[in-house]
Amino acid sequence: MNSPSSSASTPTFFRSNTAQALAQLGPESLRRLLGQLLLIRNFEIRAEAAYQQGQVGGFFHSYIGQEAIQVAALQVFGPDNWYATSYRCHALALLLGASPKDLMAELYGRKTGNAKGRGGSMHFYTERLLGGFGIVTGQMPIATGAAFSLKYRGKKDEVALCFLGDGAVAQGAFHETLNLASLWSLPCIYVIENNQWGMGTPVSEAVCVPRLAEDIAPSYNMRGYTFDGLDFFNCYEGFAHVKQELLATSRPVLIEAVTERFRGHSISDPGLYRSKEKLKTTIERDPLLLFQQTLLDAHIIDMDYYKQIDKQQRDIVIEAMHFAEKSPWPDPIELEEDVFAP
Repeated sequence: MNSPSSSASTPTFFRSNTAQALAQLGPESLRRLLGQLLLIRNFEIRAEAAYQQGQVGGFFHSYIGQEAIQVAALQVFGPDNWYATSYRCHALALLLGASPKDLMAELYGRKTGNAKGRGGSMHFYTERLLGGFGIVTGQMPIATGAAFSLKYRGKKDEVALCFLGDGAVAQGAFHETLNLASLWSLPCIYVIENNQWGMGTPVSEAVCVPRLAEDIAPSYNMRGYTFDGLDFFNCYEGFAHVKQELLATSRPVLIEAVTERFRGHSISDPGLYRSKEKLKTTIERDPLLLFQQTLLDAHIIDMDYYKQIDKQQRDIVIEAMHFAEKSPWPDPIELEEDVFAP
């Protein structure tokens, strides 16, 4: 674990080596990862626009500014593990193989959607994504149950990964889950995506310790790490280290990925609790642009290539929007079908 940081604003991140990560990944994987980052960013931007035009109802929580975390996690762990996340679930669903068309249709509330138009923005699923959860910390017991199942069946080559926001840290279910996971030595990784704000409340006014993982994890007899959530390469090497540790020990791990969302809590939130100057400073460390610049400096891509991939991913998302617009609405008579329990 890392040494204590002096304050919440100056955390000590996991030690990583970008040159080493570049060499490990290689040009082909790095270009593929760029495509993933650009697909997520384009999906979020255009889905936001659809929401503002009245095409999408309910709630909409953007993942813009946090993309490096889950892209890095999936690069390390791959799709053949169990995943659960919060209502900010679009990126993880895309990374786990959900079609942009199916996801956009779900946002539009159409029958062709990921959950047949019944779940909306907060409730995406895939074969390995146990759901986006609208209840704060609702995903933590679910992910822990998946980890219990892996241990019960003796599957030592799989883990469960649970993504949650900093707003979840003060919830009782957060602490009860960590206690149980540690008590039973379950193979679960809990990733706190600390985007600095629990709705409009700064994390420093909601949690009494500055380091959400490294200060809390020892209380539950588990390891804690802090990643730079805006830096893909720091997250990548951090997750790679944690993977080897967990597979060796089968013990749960708590991670804090320090990031900041570029939008309000939801699209309807104007974010007046932070200044334009603060947001501008944050956006200067846009994870997508940091990744882009690293690849440019390493001569893995040039700007023409970047623009080409950006356009390809944008076209995929625009096609998904056309698909959603043309898709049929659900039949109300089918509303109670597929209900697990009355």
